Amino acid sequence: MTSKDQTPSKDQTPSKDQTPEESAAEVRAADVALDTAGGTLEPSIVPVSSQSGDTGHHEGSTMRRIVMGNGFVSVLAVIVALFLGGLLIASTDKTVAETAGYFFARPTDFLLALWNAMTKSYVALFQGSVFNPRQGLMPLLETMTVATPLICAGLGVALAFRAGLFNIGAQGQIIISATLAAYVGFTWHLPFGLHLLLVIIMGVLGGAAWGAIVGVLKARTGAHEVIVTIMLNYVALFLLDFLLNTAAFRRPGDNSPISPRLDDTAAYPVIIPGSRLHLGFLVAVLLTYGVWWMLNRSTIGFEFRAVGANPVAARTAGVKVPRATILVMAFAGALAAFGGVAQVAGTEKVLTGGIAAQIGFDAITVALLGRSTPWGTFFAGLLFGAFRAGAVQMQIQTGTPIDIVLVVQSLIVLFIAAPPLIRSIFRLEPKKKNRTPKAARKAALANAAGGAK
Repeated sequence: MTSKDQTPSKDQTPSKDQTPEESAAEVRAADVALDTAGGTLEPSIVPVSSQSGDTGHHEGSTMRRIVMGNGFVSVLAVIVALFLGGLLIASTDKTVAETAGYFFARPTDFLLALWNAMTKSYVALFQGSVFNPRQGLMPLLETMTVATPLICAGLGVALAFRAGLFNIGAQGQIIISATLAAYVGFTWHLPFGLHLLLVIIMGVLGGAAWGAIVGVLKARTGAHEVIVTIMLNYVALFLLDFLLNTAAFRRPGDNSPISPRLDDTAAYPVIIPGSRLHLGFLVAVLLTYGVWWMLNRSTIGFEFRAVGANPVAARTAGVKVPRATILVMAFAGALAAFGGVAQVAGTEKVLTGGIAAQIGFDAITVALLGRSTPWGTFFAGLLFGAFRAGAVQMQIQTGTPIDIVLVVQSLIVLFIAAPPLIRSIFRLEPKKKNRTPKAARKAALANAAGGAK
């Protein structure tokens, strides 16, 4: 509520004895007071619109901010990608092809066959990734297991994005961390707790060092991080292939490029018996919270965001941009390294040439889908983990090619990279900014200056 003593009255209009500067100062003071009290200026100073319907206006503004927000647009992008993927699945269905031949005679048959083809595949995908009547929530536990390295690597990519850098090297960072962690796991024989801790430390240090190389080259020589990270991916891959063919990394008496099994003391313990869900998932949750805290509550996180927003302005403000570049790439490599440790010490228990699979590249998609935010990346990792875990069940039950999941993921990337396309499909046009407050202040100053004359 605005009281009379807080609202300028007509006798408070500028008098002829006041200078324009005094009048303008009085208007600004009244404006500040009114902003504090929640009041509005009288028509004698600033013309204002009616105050009725403020609550509805605020509720509408809140809802519009949610609808126009990046998170909601990302959800819509996933929905559109799933719909188009369903159409692609239906196009290969025999029943759909048969009913399409007499579409104009009995269109309902075609539409029903189209619906059945789309839904049965996605139902199978859901049962293989979230809930199955025969297995209960065991598929969800498998989804969380598969999502763990994706979340960790996605956080590394997202952190670099927030600092204005492109970390395309998560694949190499995962490989290096998994190699070092595995070597400590099957060559050192230590008590439980200490052994696992050293496995994690060595893996994280390896990933951080691999990422710091990129940061140093970027900061000292200006080398583009995209080219450097891609080249380092190949270096890490061929280095792993070389090591797996040496006696130090190969199983005794076996010529296959596969390492000895890690000691039980070097592996992540299973959280829920009967599943593959291990302690690495809880580590991923803690990492997500840690990255959120660093970006939003710490000085170094503020420096990272400042460099990402405008490195020139950040340098002017006193931020050491080269130092921030090296640190952010080292942190990004360390986060991706947790994904490598999760793979070798949590899921596979052995080191092979395919230990990283396509996790490092999928992490880029996860970070994009999560809008480079920690919690957004976390839930995007869970979604992609569900795709991976449920794809096998979908193929077994319906015969749908497992590659259709890759198509859906690619469509998600396409729509995430084109938010205006999604907004135009759902008619979510951005509302023009209301400039009434600024115009009102200009009118107040002009009125004050005119009164002084």
